[in-house]
Amino acid sequence: MTRLAGKVALITGGGTGIGRAIALAFAREGANVTLAGRRLEKLKEVAGEVEKQGGATLPVVCDVVRAKDADRAVSETARKFGKLNVLVNNAGTLSVSTVDTVSEEDWDRVMTVNVKGPFLMSRAALKEFRKAGGGAIVNIGSVLGLVAMKDRAAYCASKGGVTMLTKAMALDHAHENVRVNCICPSIVETDLVKGLFNDSEQGRRLRESRMGTIPLGRFGKPADVAELAVFLASEESSWLTGAAIPLDGGLTAF
Repeated sequence: MTRLAGKVALITGGGTGIGRAIALAFAREGANVTLAGRRLEKLKEVAGEVEKQGGATLPVVCDVVRAKDADRAVSETARKFGKLNVLVNNAGTLSVSTVDTVSEEDWDRVMTVNVKGPFLMSRAALKEFRKAGGGAIVNIGSVLGLVAMKDRAAYCASKGGVTMLTKAMALDHAHENVRVNCICPSIVETDLVKGLFNDSEQGRRLRESRMGTIPLGRFGKPADVAELAVFLASEESSWLTGAAIPLDGGLTAF
């Protein structure tokens, strides 16, 4: 029997990178999946991949920073599949900056996408979780929500917010059989990350330098995050809530 058989999951940022990998892993394990994101063409591409392996999908255009979009994504999921059991708050954004160099507009953008987005999506999902007798929220945070790094002030602050939002929601909703956990990856090979390292000699050196900080000697892959998300969404983790789990190749073991 597959590990997520009979479950319905909504994944934000489902059209690329980590969200795509989670969608494919969830479908492989028997879940029906709603793919939420801002670019319909990307969502449809992933939906096609999921359906090729036998999964049922629903692509939904959704901007997670808009309450109406969050509510609509949840309601359309329930209408399509009859319920909602799992929410993966994966949509996020990055800022390479210090408090001295980040603009007020960019600070607000990072906080809104990375913290307000999970808040709005979680609030919307709770209504359906209660109908289903419980549910699981998997937040995709960051190792930079646990430790800091230079030139990431806004990002660290936002992902620290995700870590604590995870813990607070876990306590607030445990009595409703709603579990909330957070995956905290270090650097993962996605399109977002590729933009940090150009093809120049300087870019190559920067990449090698970052790689050198990871004891296991490689960057993460979207599939690494997806496999942990499957565990957190499944009944295998039924006694786990409020956890912020480093998935970092040993980066924070020092």
